[in-house]
Amino acid sequence: MQQRPDGPAEHTGPGGDAPGAPGTGTDGRGTGTDGTGMSHRTAVALVAGSSAAVLVVEIVALRLLAPYLGLTLETSTIVIGLALAAIALGSWAGGRAADAGDPRRLLGPALGISGAAVAATPSVLRVVAEGAPGLLLPVAALMVLVPGALLSAVTPIATKLRLSTLERTGTVVGQLSGIGTVGAIAGTVLTGFVLVSRIPVTAILLGLGVLLVLAALPFAWSARRHPGALATVGVLAAGGLAVPWLPGGCDVETAYHCALLEEDPEREGGRLLVLDGLRHSYVDVDDPEHLEFAYVRAAAAAIDATYAGDDPLDAYFLGGGGLTLPRWLAETRPGTSSTVSEIDPGVVQIDQEELPLPDGADVEVRVEDARLGLGRMATDSVDLVVGDAFGGVSVPWHLTTEEALGEVSRALRPGGTYVVNLIDHGDMAFVRAEVRTLQQVFQHVVALGEPGTGVRPAAGGSQTGEPARLGQGNVVVVASDSPVDLDAVAAGLEQRDTGWVPLAGAALDAWVGEAMVLTDDHAPVDQLLTPYATG
Repeated sequence: MQQRPDGPAEHTGPGGDAPGAPGTGTDGRGTGTDGTGMSHRTAVALVAGSSAAVLVVEIVALRLLAPYLGLTLETSTIVIGLALAAIALGSWAGGRAADAGDPRRLLGPALGISGAAVAATPSVLRVVAEGAPGLLLPVAALMVLVPGALLSAVTPIATKLRLSTLERTGTVVGQLSGIGTVGAIAGTVLTGFVLVSRIPVTAILLGLGVLLVLAALPFAWSARRHPGALATVGVLAAGGLAVPWLPGGCDVETAYHCALLEEDPEREGGRLLVLDGLRHSYVDVDDPEHLEFAYVRAAAAAIDATYAGDDPLDAYFLGGGGLTLPRWLAETRPGTSSTVSEIDPGVVQIDQEELPLPDGADVEVRVEDARLGLGRMATDSVDLVVGDAFGGVSVPWHLTTEEALGEVSRALRPGGTYVVNLIDHGDMAFVRAEVRTLQQVFQHVVALGEPGTGVRPAAGGSQTGEPARLGQGNVVVVASDSPVDLDAVAAGLEQRDTGWVPLAGAALDAWVGEAMVLTDDHAPVDQLLTPYATG
């Protein structure tokens, strides 16, 4: 800007050109009717579109990283922090660059390079995650920062091109800032409610990359940067063609997971459901009574110990996966009625198409959040509740709290039983907190797991040795207002060849110690959890 002695400041081009001089955008090239360097409609489209793209990248990056870093508060915080850093860096650097030269020459490279980076993101992250996992976090940071910063630079560049006088500065800056926010909201809503539920995340990023490169072409051409734009398109095409041959692919990209269904070469009917790289369910479609995983056999032992014989039950499941236990109950206790809350419609579709239930099985699967589904269950309506819901390696925090467990107790008939699968490592802080929370709601709580230091199974399911604790990994907890038959549970664990032991009474209390009680107001599950074994 230059201040004229006799009037308001006017927009000048690079190097202090007067209005109408080459480089100001008032010579008819890409201008609006108000004499600025960019039309109002073009500026609105660029700012809204680039802001929306930043949020699309942020949300989809969370989904790409979840299989390798876990779907935890820390992962979300890292990605959100990186996106905000990219926005700050791009806004600052874009404004500086727009003042230093012709801003129109910046739009093509900003859009084109960000498009190529976005399109390459799925391939790059999956290759690094499986080939050099130690580099995943810094590479992921670059894959968010680079396109995010370039796209965020579009707003100050467009603002520079829209300004004609100082008198309009507040109007232009405020208007484009508001439009950018609206675009970010639109990108968030579109991705969360529409794109992720209908389109694989790889296709979302490839499609967005194509759109950004196409948007770059007219600006690159007007700035005489056409060869560079063609090179960008070539990079984009190469990245897209490489995707099908890269590791880390999915049979199905559902609304929540990267899902694979693997056949067991040792069992003709064996199917392994893998979600986000983790083994979630094993199903033998020919033999529903076959229970592959030790924790599933432990849960079955607890159920049979609690409900002797083969009488049918009314059961409710928090989380569905491959529906292993519902099909087992249908086979071993004919007439059992099971209701399942499974949040992921893609997993439900896999179950329906690839993992058929036994003929006559009474299993109703509801696509819903398990906490909401639990709240809809009638009071005193079921004999058994089974918790096996996971987001990555963690039970969703809102299913772990005293309030949520109170809803479980409400839904159970008098004497009913809650059986829940948990995973933890290290000092087992999360499992111990959850056991203590269960003890606030139910009169009798028993933990089942691999024997840890000092735990030696003895007659009657008791333990000897000090200090008693359970081993790391899966732990199945049984909770009820009626006494749990430890002898029957221990016998069932042995009969099913789990190698597990029950921990109850004073030994369990000593192991739990002063662990915190989880509530809706304070449930730091992600911080308590040690997701993987360290040695």
